[in-house]
Amino acid sequence: MMDLSQKKAALTRLGAYLSGQGTAAERDSLQAVKEKAYIHNGWFTPEFTDLAIAGICRQFLQPEALDAWLTAYPGFGEPAVPRKVGIVAAGNIPLVGFHDWMTGYLSGHDIRIKLSSRDNVLLPHILDKLKAWYPEDNSTTIQEMLKDCDAYIATGSNNSARYFHYYFSQYPHIIRRNRTSAALLTGEETSAELEALADDVMQYFGLGCRNVTKVFVPQGYDFEPLLAALKKYDHLGEHHKYKNNYDYNLALYLLNLSPYKTNGNVLLHEQETLFSPLSVLHYSFYDDKALLEAELQQHPDLQCLVGKGHIPFGQAQQPALTDYADGVDTVEFLRAL
Repeated sequence: MMDLSQKKAALTRLGAYLSGQGTAAERDSLQAVKEKAYIHNGWFTPEFTDLAIAGICRQFLQPEALDAWLTAYPGFGEPAVPRKVGIVAAGNIPLVGFHDWMTGYLSGHDIRIKLSSRDNVLLPHILDKLKAWYPEDNSTTIQEMLKDCDAYIATGSNNSARYFHYYFSQYPHIIRRNRTSAALLTGEETSAELEALADDVMQYFGLGCRNVTKVFVPQGYDFEPLLAALKKYDHLGEHHKYKNNYDYNLALYLLNLSPYKTNGNVLLHEQETLFSPLSVLHYSFYDDKALLEAELQQHPDLQCLVGKGHIPFGQAQQPALTDYADGVDTVEFLRAL
């Protein structure tokens, strides 16, 4: 078995590999896997798979970041009695379950992971690569069904979360459900800030829980600069799955005589709910910014709030090691088992 320092070194090596610093054969192998992931799931375009991998390498797999992160958890990685921990991974964006797996990998527990059928190409390749480098390590196995585990970490929809609560209630668990993110605008944003906001909205087609699906704007807000900034992602209109969603939602608004705004590839629609359909960005007007901020900070469906004084524009989809999903400290959960 590998100890914590050896596993941190393995993750650093993995970061170099994923960054394209390996041999020509390794780079070809990684490229082939990314292409396979795209064939398997048309939402995992090369652009967004590369973006996800780059974020993992930059935010998670740097030795200094790993050391600083784990220093706050004395004894982590050296459990008195290793437990069997089941992880149910999501599959909405490429490698979305990587942080859960990595935390489990470092924990010293026996990790059993059930992958989403939408994202079952990239992480198995990573695990195969680690196995080839370190054949002595058997700390992670991929399973179709998770049984007889001592604890569970499960991510899914609101519907699946109800089942997770039912099946895992007698075990220590972290269960995550649907969440989304919003932006609070003042109308004084620069064009550069709005272009950065376009990243928060459109990266991964808006499928992530950290993607902004609603903007709150002051009364009298001029939407034209925002619509212009969102044209940065006009190329997504060439993606048939995305275009089908855009055409469908546009047809609904036209048939229902529902007011909307568009730049040709993104629809803006006034709605109270935070969650918006794919290709649609919801908006609402506010009068009292301080009151709205207080309400949003307590909103059970909000993952991230973007804006001045909150997560900076363009940073929503760049979580750090300590940006735990739903605000639940995964390291502390595993350390306490």
